[in-house]
Amino acid sequence: MSKEFEQISLKPGFMKHNGGILFRNISENEYEFKSIINENHLNAAGITHGGYLSALVDAGAGTAAHRSAENAPCVTISLDLKFIGVSKVGDEIIGKVKILKKTKTLVFLFCELRSNNKIITSASGVWKIINIKSSKLGQGG
Repeated sequence: MSKEFEQISLKPGFMKHNGGILFRNISENEYEFKSIINENHLNAAGITHGGYLSALVDAGAGTAAHRSAENAPCVTISLDLKFIGVSKVGDEIIGKVKILKKTKTLVFLFCELRSNNKIITSASGVWKIINIKSSKLGQGG
């Protein structure tokens, strides 16, 4: 099931504005994504801002949840992050996602971000699978 990375930041929005994210399916419950750190991703200390890493995990892991839910829309319920290491301009960040459990309405997963073969962030999260037909999203509810 492994294939080349594809750009998933095609529509205007936060991740496209911030350099985009490349993504690929590894197996039915494993996924990878990556991005390159740019100047605008840094904090005042000259290392990658935790907010950018959080957004990167949310986008990459969220896409993994979406794909594992047979492309149904998914929204983040919870995301617990641990910032372990640092990255700098020019570093490639690779995210690895493992789907731990999927129910009819929820996806539970674990994610690690690595840079230069070192873990810089780990995360666990829960995504809600949205059933568009029964959802009141966009209907004022």
